Order: sequence, then C-alpha cells, then structure tokens
Amino acid sequence: MSAKYKGKNKVKQHDKEELPPRLITSWRLWLFRVIALTVIPALLFLLLELGLRIAGYGFPADAIIRYEENNRVYYCDNVKFCWRFFPKEIAREFNPFTLSPVKSEDAYRIFVLGASAAQGEPDGAFGFGRFLKTMLRDKYPRVDFEVIIAATAAINSHVVVEIAKDCAQHGPDLFIVYLGNNEVTGPYGAGTVFAPLSPSLSVIRMGIAAKATRLGQLLTSLIEWAGTKKDKPTIWRGLEMFLEKQIRADDQQLEIVYRHFRRNLQDIVQIGRDSGAKVIFCTVGSNLKDNPPFGSLHWLDLTETEKTKWDDIYARGVEYESAGRYAEAVECYLSATEIDGTYADLQFRLGRCYWALEDYEAARQRYIKARELDTLRFRADGRINEIISSVADSCTGKGVYLADAVRAFERNSPYEIPGEELFYEHVHLNFQGNYLLAKTILEKVEELLPQRVTAHRADDSLPLTQTECAQHLAYTEWDRCVIADEVLKRFITQPPFTNQLYHEERLRIMEHKCKILKTNITPDALKKASDQYRQAIQNSPQDVYLKWKYGRLLFEDLKDYKVAAEQFRLIKSFIPHSYVAYDTLGSVLQVTGDINAATTNYLKAIQIKPTCGDAYYYLGGIYQKQGNTKKAIKYYSKATRFLPNHVLAYNDLAQILYHQGEIDKAIEVCRKGILFIPDSSLLHCGLGLLLHKKGHKDAAVKELNISLELDPNSTTTRKILEAMLKSSSK
Repeated sequence: MSAKYKGKNKVKQHDKEELPPRLITSWRLWLFRVIALTVIPALLFLLLELGLRIAGYGFPADAIIRYEENNRVYYCDNVKFCWRFFPKEIAREFNPFTLSPVKSEDAYRIFVLGASAAQGEPDGAFGFGRFLKTMLRDKYPRVDFEVIIAATAAINSHVVVEIAKDCAQHGPDLFIVYLGNNEVTGPYGAGTVFAPLSPSLSVIRMGIAAKATRLGQLLTSLIEWAGTKKDKPTIWRGLEMFLEKQIRADDQQLEIVYRHFRRNLQDIVQIGRDSGAKVIFCTVGSNLKDNPPFGSLHWLDLTETEKTKWDDIYARGVEYESAGRYAEAVECYLSATEIDGTYADLQFRLGRCYWALEDYEAARQRYIKARELDTLRFRADGRINEIISSVADSCTGKGVYLADAVRAFERNSPYEIPGEELFYEHVHLNFQGNYLLAKTILEKVEELLPQRVTAHRADDSLPLTQTECAQHLAYTEWDRCVIADEVLKRFITQPPFTNQLYHEERLRIMEHKCKILKTNITPDALKKASDQYRQAIQNSPQDVYLKWKYGRLLFEDLKDYKVAAEQFRLIKSFIPHSYVAYDTLGSVLQVTGDINAATTNYLKAIQIKPTCGDAYYYLGGIYQKQGNTKKAIKYYSKATRFLPNHVLAYNDLAQILYHQGEIDKAIEVCRKGILFIPDSSLLHCGLGLLLHKKGHKDAAVKELNISLELDPNSTTTRKILEAMLKSSSK
C-alpha cells in the first residue's frame, strides 16, 4: 500500500476517534431496567422450573390430575394435593374419585366442596353427597349424575378456592359448597398451627401459588430444613393440635378471617360463573345442645378481685346444678355473667339449666352464645353463616342459590336446638343429619336443573326416605357399630373432648351405646349385613364405596379372605391411582400367605403415596421374617417417620437392633417412640430391658415401673420387674 493511501487512512481513523460518544436515551434506559427486573428473572425462573420438572423433583399441585394405565386414561384425585398446605407427613387427602376425560351428553356433573363435614367424616360412604346422588338417580333414572366429593379434612376457604379452580377445568354443572368450620383453625387462619394468618389476602395467595411450582416447593423444603422444626406438627392429632391456639370472640384477627372468607366465597362464585356452573352455598350447622365449648377464657380486663368473686359464684352455681336445683343455679350463673359473661362454659351451663327448667328459648340463646364464645373455634359461628347467606343473597339471579341447612336442622331438632339427634360430636353429621342435609340441598338442585335433565324425571314422587337411602347405601348394623366405635376412639376419648364439661357423663353414654351395638353384631347380623351389601352392589355395580365396605366386612369380621381379596382387586381395577386399594389388598394377601403379591402391592402403595406409613411397617415385617434385616430396618424406620405414633414400628425396630448387638441404637429408638407416645407401656418396658442390658439398673427399674403404672394388668412386665429387683438385691 502506498504512503498516500496510508495517510488517508490515518486521517479517517483520527476523525473516527474524535466523534462524540452515543448517549443512551432515557426510554432505552428504562426499557433495559424493566427487562433486567422482569424478563430476565422470569426466564431464569422458567429455566429452573423446567429443570426441576425434568429432574422429577416435586409433586403435582392440582387437586385433579391425569392418570393413565393399561391404555386407560382418566382424571382423578391427587393424593399429594394438600402437601401445599400441610406438612406432607400429616396432610389430609380426598376420598378416591375418578372422572372421564370427556363428559357424556347425558351426564350432570356436581362437585361437592368443603372440609371433613362435606367429605362425610367419619365415613365418607354415608356423607350427604352420597345421599344426594342416590336421591337424584332415583328421580331421574336416565340421567348420569356424577357427584364428585372434592372435599377433605382440616381445609378452609383458602384451599377450597384452589380446588374449585381445578374442578372448573372438568365440565362442572354445579358446585355445592358446605364450608366454614375450619376458617379459624385451617391454613392461614387466626388459630392455626399450619400456614400463619396474614392481613393481606394477596400475600396468602402468592404463597399458595408459589408452592404450586417446583421451585417454590424446593425453597419451602430448604427453609424447613434450615429452620427450626419444633413448631411443625409431625403427627396428626386432630383437634388436640390446636389446644394452645385459643381465640377470643373479640379478637381483631377474626375480622381478618371473616374478610378473607367473604372474598374467597365471592371468588368461588366467579369461578362457577366463568365455568358455566351454578353454585349452591349451604349454611353450616353445629351441635349446640350436646357439645359443650372446647375452650373458655375470661375477659382480658378482669381484675383478680373480680375473678375471685366470679369463681365463688360460679362454684355455688355448679353445686346447685349438680344437686338438680336448677333455678338457684341459674340465679348464680346470671350473677356471674354480670362480672364476666364471656366465659363460654358459663353460658353452656346456663343453657343446660334452662333446658332442665323447660325454658327452651332461653336455653337456645345460651347454647348459641356458648358456641360464639368458644375460644377453640372448631364450629362455624353466626358470623360465618351470615357471610354465607349474604354472599348468596347478593348473587341472586346470577346462578347462585342458598340451601339453609342451619334452619333445616333447627326445624328437625327438639325445640329447634340441634344436638345428638343429627350430629356425632361437634360438627360431623350422623346418618340422619346427612340425609336431612341432602334432602335440603335436593330442593335447591331441582330448582336449577336444566330442561335436558328435568325432561327425564320419572314421576312427581317424594324423595327417597331415610330408610330407602339406607338400603341403597347398605347402611347396616355392622356399619353403625364400626362408626360408633370410631367416633368414640377418634373423638370422644381424645383432647379437647376430654376437657369439655360433662365429659364423663358423655363418655359413659357413648361406651354404653358401643357395648350394645357390639352385642348386636352376632353371626346372623354379619350374614345379614353381607346380604345387604351384595344386594346393593348388584343394584349399583360401579359403586366403589359399596365394594370397599363389603371388602372390609369380609376381611375384618367374616374372615373370608379369598372373597375379600376379590373385592379389593375389583376396587383396584376401578381406582388404580389410589394407594388405598393396594395397601388394603396387600394386608389381605399377607394374611392368606401370598407374601410376594402382598409385597408387590405394598410397594405400589408407597410408589403412589410415599408417606404411606402402614405399608412401610408391613413391608418391614415381611423383610424381618425373611431374614433381610437391612431392608426391615429401612422400612421400619420409614414407618416411624411417617407414623410417629406407631408403637409396634418402634418396638420391632428396637428388637432388630438389639439382636444385632446395637443396644445404644435400640435405646435411642425406644426413647424417640416415647417422645411421641409417652403412654406406651410396651415401649417403656422395652426401654427398661435395654437399659438393664447396658447396666443402668436404676433407670431400667424406673421405666418398668412406669410401664406397670400404664398397664397394671401386664403380668409379663411385673415378672420382668420382680426378676430384675431380685437379681439386684443379691
């Protein structure tokens, strides 16, 4: 290149260097900032979320999920749905249900939303949704009424909104909402032990939405792992878990709860409208007459002098009441209310006395007031029902209806005070109560049914009677006995029921009732129950509930394991997505000696529900008998994790460790078990023996004495202790 051209290039380069720098305009700067703050984090989130899903981390968050097996595709309940709201070890779940991917033309699809009372606790086979389905099919035999019970225990409106969103994706014609008992104690309530209350509904919903993502689930797990777990419930103890969460009636947090509840109901209305479904809201009933308050607290500003005076007057009233001098008791109790009328037990005692004096309206008012002042708020109060009614009324003409269950219960109760005639305990309806609720809802359903359904009405006959429903649902003497025993063991003998007024009287009545029912379960009664189930199944061959109950009867009482296994195999073919079918079939097969098949079913149950503690325990037992101690230890350990109150799991695990010479580990297992089940005579005895083997004689004797205190009739423990004391004295 010549010098001439080199010079020109030099000049041009010099001119280029002298140009002023380009300035970034303000709108470009703001665009960059917006991208940096929104688009980049969103892309990062999507990449992380996608990576976690590809890696198989986390769980599906929808209430209803797709399931495919053997070329069969359908939608079903998600056993892991409530992991978003509760520790997964104690999360409640739906009763199994299935949905066809495509709703048939002659189908009318109803979703029942709510908590345990809507689910049908203590036995979902006899919940009001089951009654309603039976009544509708009787009146409209050519219509396929699909009644899906998308309800589960311990949840409240925050959770139900999420369930409604998912149900809305599956062609709903009608939502029936029976909800309100858990607004204070459920997730994000004022008296909860789960997700805490926030004044901001938006914050709550952001948290719920975050836990629906795999990244949110990962962060939640990391926070739980890094933080303290001392306040995290690890055992489902029912209402007992909330004993320290008392909320006074004038607590300002309740206003937040009521505000959230109203908004959630309004959103359920909108979800229904957007999906083309009608909505029936039900007011929520509770046991007023036969369920004393669970908790009582005095007025905060009560002075010690006033408290002492109140105690004296109250004690005199109790003496008069116990002596049957009800008028004098009322006089004392009314004097106590002038000092402090906020004590719920006081109001309930007044109700009992007025009832005895046959002043039923006064009794009714006091019973209601006792519920309103109950500081362990497990029952929907008057404000909750007012909100339900007002939301329904504000949407009149917009596809929203009100079924006033509270009024129906009052009209069908002595002196309009609901009690044990309709309820098992505080809120769960008995057979008669569920029938009455279903009948009340049926009246509203018939008002809104479209012409395509009403055209197929069979006749103008009255709804099925309670007796006729009992025949359709196979409600047998055996069921009455099983349910009564379960109510006694799961509720009446457990806190906070044991803390209620008149508990000993109530316990005696319940125990006497159970004794009579058990006496009635003769071989003839069992055969009759079996016949009732077979007839009901013949009439409704697709009814999984009937097969499930019949299988239990065959397995537990008739001991006909072969036919029981057939029933559970049928159930498995109907609901292959449910761990329950595999777990129970495994137990039947284990009894029959088909260990390989039992193992296969238990492993499948765990695959579906990784927290299935019973399956882990039974697998531990199988491997222990086979001499595979490594696997036995693994599965017993899992059982103690997911069922921390399983006495036998700790005991069997400790025995294996002892025989392997790992006495210190065995002692640790027994101590851990005692932390969760301090009243286990078996574990205290086992710990005593282990401590003796280690030479800790005084500690061993102490544990054996505790064991005997817990079970004075244990001759085995007594002989061990006597031998130990004898050897120590030598």
